[in-house]
Amino acid sequence: MRNGGTWRATVALVTLLAATLTACGGARDGAGTDVGDAAPGRSTETTDPTRIPGVGDHWQRRIPADSRQVVAVYGDGVDSADSTVVLYTKRGTDWDRVRAWPAHNGKKGWTTDHREDDKRSPVGVFTLSDAGGVLKDPGARLPYTRSAAFAAPRWWAKSHWHDFDYVIAIDYNRVKGTPP
Repeated sequence: MRNGGTWRATVALVTLLAATLTACGGARDGAGTDVGDAAPGRSTETTDPTRIPGVGDHWQRRIPADSRQVVAVYGDGVDSADSTVVLYTKRGTDWDRVRAWPAHNGKKGWTTDHREDDKRSPVGVFTLSDAGGVLKDPGARLPYTRSAAFAAPRWWAKSHWHDFDYVIAIDYNRVKGTPP
């Protein structure tokens, strides 16, 4: 984290074991960027292709060895709600960067010590098992729940009305198999 830690600590990883993230990738116009677009302030090149860029040893060791895909979420700062989601796919022993999307995390940023109602996203390695959103299933390979209940409240700023068009639940403090 920027205040006392390293950038690596602001990276939250979620691993995808059996399903593939085409799961919620959807092909919305402008939703993702092709390979070659780095997360803000970061190069697309990595010195060790067997590692996820920007992720320290502590979190690298927690990625299950049989993972085929990793979704890394790079926060714009420890207190920022803005982030970039990057999909990596494993080919042999190397991790290839496939796509990136702008994203939102907790309103108050990230934390390694998440508490109920702190409005921060937890940092860690988590599996993905369920997806959903306001819009129709984009061809998810994860179980997908479409519901108006995902819609942002209309009293929120209009710029946030589409924040929940597509949602992927990280398996942190939740019951797998239930809507995100």
